[in-house]
Amino acid sequence: MTKPQIKEHNSETDEIIIREMTDEEYQSWLDNQATIQEYEEKVEADALAKAALLERLGITEEEARLLLS
Repeated sequence: MTKPQIKEHNSETDEIIIREMTDEEYQSWLDNQATIQEYEEKVEADALAKAALLERLGITEEEARLLLS
């Protein structure tokens, strides 16, 4: 598998270099992707839990906002 590429731009010379990530950059990128995935899963789980709670209470999201304001 090839690693993602990085585009480097030298603004003084206007030189553009496209290169493959180093092992360290690639590991950091993978770690970031895992963190993003975990966050997205948490957001989705929270939304499902919120919807289930509102349904159990028999109220809409708007009614819940009115109760909490």
